[in-house]
Amino acid sequence: MSKARQRAEQLRTLLNQYAYEYHALDAPSVSDAVYDGLFQELKQLEEAHPSLITADSPTQRIGSEPLDSFEKYQHTQRMSSLLDCFDESAVRAWFDRIKKLDEQVLESDFFVDSKKDGLACALHYQDGVLVRAVTRGDGYVGEVVTQNIRTIPSVPLRLLGEHAYTQGFTEVRGEIIMLKQDFAELNKQRERDGLAPFANPRNLAAGTIRQLDPQMVADRPLTFRLYDVIRPQGDNPDTIAQTYEVGHGLGFIVDAESHTERTLDQVIKYAADFESIRHDLPYHTDGLVVKLNNRILHESLGVVGKNPRAAIAYKYPAEEATTKVVDITIRIGRTGAATPVAVLEPVTVAGTTVRHASLHNADEIARKDIRVGDTVVIYKAGDIIPQVDRALTELRPKNSRSFDYERELAEQFPELTFERPDGEAVYRVKGSGGKVLLKRSLQHFASKSALDIDSLGEKNVVALVDAGLVNDIADIYTLTVAQLIRLERFAEVSAQKLVTAIQAKKQPPLRRFLFGLGIRHVGAQTATDLARRFRRLDSIGTASYEDLKAVDGVGEIVADAILLWFDDRDNQSLLAKFKQFGVWPIDEPEPSGALTNKKFALSGTLEEFGREQAAEAIRSKGGVFQSSVAKDTDYLVVGEKPGASKLRKAKEYDTEVIDEPKFMRLVK
Repeated sequence: MSKARQRAEQLRTLLNQYAYEYHALDAPSVSDAVYDGLFQELKQLEEAHPSLITADSPTQRIGSEPLDSFEKYQHTQRMSSLLDCFDESAVRAWFDRIKKLDEQVLESDFFVDSKKDGLACALHYQDGVLVRAVTRGDGYVGEVVTQNIRTIPSVPLRLLGEHAYTQGFTEVRGEIIMLKQDFAELNKQRERDGLAPFANPRNLAAGTIRQLDPQMVADRPLTFRLYDVIRPQGDNPDTIAQTYEVGHGLGFIVDAESHTERTLDQVIKYAADFESIRHDLPYHTDGLVVKLNNRILHESLGVVGKNPRAAIAYKYPAEEATTKVVDITIRIGRTGAATPVAVLEPVTVAGTTVRHASLHNADEIARKDIRVGDTVVIYKAGDIIPQVDRALTELRPKNSRSFDYERELAEQFPELTFERPDGEAVYRVKGSGGKVLLKRSLQHFASKSALDIDSLGEKNVVALVDAGLVNDIADIYTLTVAQLIRLERFAEVSAQKLVTAIQAKKQPPLRRFLFGLGIRHVGAQTATDLARRFRRLDSIGTASYEDLKAVDGVGEIVADAILLWFDDRDNQSLLAKFKQFGVWPIDEPEPSGALTNKKFALSGTLEEFGREQAAEAIRSKGGVFQSSVAKDTDYLVVGEKPGASKLRKAKEYDTEVIDEPKFMRLVK
């Protein structure tokens, strides 16, 4: 029996050392096969001699029966939260405050570590053996989750070494997290098993620790990152940096990002550098933890509210936020796919204002039960398009509206027919995929009100698309005579005529080009108003929601449609393609001419002009063409058979009514 006891002790010590090398040092000295062989030997010894089983044995990480509930436990010291600072000025203001309390802070350096996005937990060791694990809870009282924590491989069941910290009581505090790669692999497996993927690592880590079945916790790859070691006996390290060194020596993982900085300026510089590299780390982080490195000074400054004065969280712009779904609209891509988009109340995510978020498809809306009126959580990681994570159903208003996908398709696009192919989650425009849309888009782009490209009528558009010579509207600028004469509709002369007509429209007026893009709800007049207000296409593409709404005739629906169009990656690629082909609208000139800023409406039929020709004549003289009579309309031009309603409004608003001869004199 003594030999078995001695062998079991040797195996436990060796296996714990190997686990430390693997998890804390990331430098295993033996292969998995060696570890597994020794583990099985220890397991067999303990099965033969149950009295040899100890609390720190690697075999005891898993095996406890499911719990009925969690026991509450009062922390030895309060687990505080940190004051959030979101910019340099807030960091400097924090330092100025503590400097006034104690000028010794000027002599202390700073300890910096990444702020882990996980669940805080306190581990209690008695004489080096893990005896208790307690969640943060409200900071004063947490829940005992010892059996679950024991399943985490990076948590030592026995502290390494033979020194003061392995004697008596030692508390280790840290963050329970799930690495990005582990999270991705777990979700892949769930998808293979036909299960819904988890939303994010932080919520999963927190939810996992509160599972009553330790076996379920063991099946999820969690890891523990140390941030403090506490000795109630008072023999604590002098600095935070030394605390990390001690913790690492005890068997815990310490991330390479943790280090000291001598001055606050250096801290701020590192924070700026860290923002660009944090997305490449193996775990999620939303900022840095900055502490005075001097522990004695740290403790003497005390706590204000629930925040220690000597530490802050320097947080980067939020990548997750809550907002309300104002509407759900459907966007048709160039391939004919109908993609739903949530229209949101404006909210700042990752430093940018977000008004739209992808909802992917009808199944996703149904699975997440997203309704118009819901309060939702949206997220944005790196440069990813904002997406809806979930609806907070407990905040759902009584008048929230479910989204009937097929009904909405019929209402939003009455001119199109949609189908959902078997096995696909996406609705598509019926009729050769996106060819129907491309033909309509190209006809619109070449129409008289848009770029007015001679010879590019409906039949030629159909021939070009069906022959596969164009895949989007920008491709017409690559057409050659040699390509066209292979088609039945073209001979040498007609092919040359079309190519020449297209090339002549490489620098069209901004208002025509904007209208030709086919942005939903943007008609010829709105395109003109936008061109006059912003002058350049790039300025329209980067305009804010508020700037767009400030344009006459642009309301919420139109502003949303413009933002959605320019946010779409396919459309961004299309504009880049135009530039590559040397196609770009000329900037809108300042209004000039005899009719500058004079506003005209038209009713009836004119002899000399068609409606669009009349509008163009007004614009060429600096005037504004309006589709209806408004309070600010200067002239109502009347032709044959004018409408009674426009005449009535003109009288009501005291608008000057002129006939065609007078109009001709004004524009000529």
